[in-house]
Amino acid sequence: MGQHESVIRLRVRYGETDQMGTYYNSRVLDWFECGRTEFLRAAGIRYADMEERGVFLPIIEAHVNFLGRARYDDELIVTTTAGLHGKARVRFDVRIVRAEGAGNVAGGYTVHAVGDASGKPIRPPSWLVEALDEGSQPHGPAMVDIARE
Repeated sequence: MGQHESVIRLRVRYGETDQMGTYYNSRVLDWFECGRTEFLRAAGIRYADMEERGVFLPIIEAHVNFLGRARYDDELIVTTTAGLHGKARVRFDVRIVRAEGAGNVAGGYTVHAVGDASGKPIRPPSWLVEALDEGSQPHGPAMVDIARE
């Protein structure tokens, strides 16, 4: 995986919790997406610009380890790293912890094919490869606060 990591903070919203008072399990993949988007932004690639250039990253695999609870209004820290995974895939590794008490919430990864607008796999363009390889030199803020209220 690439050496650069992106770190964002977000809060568990009321609508993300269930009857047991903790986050609903599918929310983790939403939080992974927040981390992935901000990782790319910090590497100099806005997701919308990438798609305008005809490069898409459809998810083809996801793995989540549910490690602990997060309740309404808990602040979470989402740490994301990424790197090429084979010839035409990108893997994003994500770790989510509670900001206070630093308890583990979830961890895992997603794997994305590199494709064109029709869904056909393509080799990653050089600008994407360079952004992932040079991830240790971020082009944007290393810490991003996501306004989610």
